[in-house]
Amino acid sequence: MTGHYWISAPQRRERDRLRAGVELPSPSAAVDAHRRLRGPYSAAGALLRLTAPEALRRRPELADRHYIELQESTPELLPLVPPIVRVLEQNAKAPGQASRYPARLHSLRIAHGLVDFLLAALPDADGAPRTLVVENVHHADVTDQEFLAAALRRIPAELLTLVVCTDTRTPADPPGMLSVSLPEALAAHTTRVIRPTAAPAPAAAAASAPERDGDREAAARHVEGDCTDDDPALLAAYERISAAERTALHDRRAETLLARADEEPSLKLGALPYHLLRGGDRDGAGLEALRWALSRCKYLGFYHAAAELGEDGRHRVDPAERPELWWTFTRDTCVCLAAAGRPEESEAVQEQARAATVVPLHHMSLAYETGMLYARHFPPERRDERRARAWVNQAIAISDLLPDPKERAFYSVFNRNGLALVEVRAGRHDEALRLLDEGMARLDRELGIGERTWHRVGLRYNRAQVNGMSGRSEDALADYAQIIDVDSDFADHYFNRGGILRRLGRLEEAVADYERALTLEPPFPEAYYNRGDARLELGDAEGALADFDRTLELEPGHPEALLARAGLLADLKEPDVALESVAAGLRQVPGHARLLCLQGRLLGEQGRLAEAREALAAALGSDPQLAEAWAVRGELAYLDGDLTAALSDFDRAVELGDRPEFRFNRGVVHQAAGGYPRAVADFDAVLEAAEDPEARSRRESCLRRAAEREQA
Repeated sequence: MTGHYWISAPQRRERDRLRAGVELPSPSAAVDAHRRLRGPYSAAGALLRLTAPEALRRRPELADRHYIELQESTPELLPLVPPIVRVLEQNAKAPGQASRYPARLHSLRIAHGLVDFLLAALPDADGAPRTLVVENVHHADVTDQEFLAAALRRIPAELLTLVVCTDTRTPADPPGMLSVSLPEALAAHTTRVIRPTAAPAPAAAAASAPERDGDREAAARHVEGDCTDDDPALLAAYERISAAERTALHDRRAETLLARADEEPSLKLGALPYHLLRGGDRDGAGLEALRWALSRCKYLGFYHAAAELGEDGRHRVDPAERPELWWTFTRDTCVCLAAAGRPEESEAVQEQARAATVVPLHHMSLAYETGMLYARHFPPERRDERRARAWVNQAIAISDLLPDPKERAFYSVFNRNGLALVEVRAGRHDEALRLLDEGMARLDRELGIGERTWHRVGLRYNRAQVNGMSGRSEDALADYAQIIDVDSDFADHYFNRGGILRRLGRLEEAVADYERALTLEPPFPEAYYNRGDARLELGDAEGALADFDRTLELEPGHPEALLARAGLLADLKEPDVALESVAAGLRQVPGHARLLCLQGRLLGEQGRLAEAREALAAALGSDPQLAEAWAVRGELAYLDGDLTAALSDFDRAVELGDRPEFRFNRGVVHQAAGGYPRAVADFDAVLEAAEDPEARSRRESCLRRAAEREQA
């Protein structure tokens, strides 16, 4: 057997026996994905600590190319790569004044960046593992699930054979909006080796027996393994010793980890807070370690992990006894659940929080966050502009009553910024701009220079977006220019500005902005796709094709890239390859109307008219408003000699999308049917758009034939 493997058995010792029966390339390495060890990227980080130092020594250029994903996934590598520069944070007056958090898909982009690094680093790496065994994947953080899903699809088994080990259940996709599915990747890219066995006796039953000789040593081994071992004997021994002995073991393990934490900071996101929370100072050092881990995960955009840490914390703290610490855990849980695409869970936590606090600032923040659920986070069918406005208005009302003038100014503007988003969602762009302009003026008037700079930039960024949406392109470009002057290291600024420059036809500048964005963020499909689209308009077919291929490498189901790639191949006179690309796209996105339309066009050009009509019928079944499909169907009817059907289809195409090419083709059909005045009108419309020698020639011919008819 060849390829990647998925080993399933209830316990690790059984998985080890199953794996021993599989012939695997050597040398091999084993890592543990249990999130209790190092939190996010427990498995990916372990692999990188094994391979990256030597790879970066051999190929130092990889440090510049992958510096973001290497240090964010594996902070131990920070000394080996350029540091991430965040100018806005460096210039903030106080810690915590900059709070721009990554997009939900940032961790998936990191996963792809890590796969890119391995694809570049492993081929010429002597002694590097050729088999990677990843244990405890059923306990993996979402970040490791994303990494493994990307690696299984993109890394050839000949380069690195992945052996994913789980219990007998299929790993569950995380709740909420899904970035990528590990279960789907396992099903598509692995051979499964499974041996279900009878479940062992519950640990609780064994733990109820009297303490036995050797229990202390067994429990110590369990704790030294960070309680990730599923050996029932160790679990039972751990439960049988006294609570005081367990606390002492956790304290001892925490002390060991603390001594390593400066050199291995990823421990602070997993094992260290785990043990401190079970040690003698769980309400002091334990909760502080948990709070730090939550803050760090939120800052890096590891939202599922942050939400899990926040849930743990808010249930450990009494809001009456330690209200500010409880609020930190609660607020960040709400924010991270929403950011992770889990708005219903965020809503439930917010409702619980409202019942537990009477602090005005808490209620102000909760009202704002609930408003954002209804404005942006809920799925479209649950979004509600009226409710969003009501909640944000409540936040504004509370902020306007705050006694401290600077706090009042900041929060009033902050909450009105949220109201501006509601106005955008309602299509009231002018009102959104008014709110943003007033907010910027108020901060300039009531706060000192340098105070809340991140929020001032955020307001201008939002104004740039609204200006762009409402067609005020030059105003948007002016805003982005000022933003980039003070916040030059954020990829979204360049990506968004590139889109405006494309619409204005300033394609070289757009390409430059997309390229800059790609240096400031791990690889993300949209930047490659947009750059490819701009390159195509510039006539760089080779560069465009490379960008579309790269887009699809990262996101195989990207519908626009699938269509653009297939269309470009068709234009390059590679119809067979184009048809293969269309077929691949339809496997990823069945029923995609524009792909079906292109398939119909290509089949028609090959003379496969029955298949072409079938594809076009499917395209119009998916999208009856697709003008291109009506136009292609009109071309097929013309080729069949059915001029009446052809004219009907072209009439519909022009009605849906009055384009010069549709007018030209309809003019040709009118000409063939003897409808010379109508043909002349269509050719006139073509010539108004651009000079077209054939349209002019046909127009003159129709005028002559019409004159001849009148003379006869």
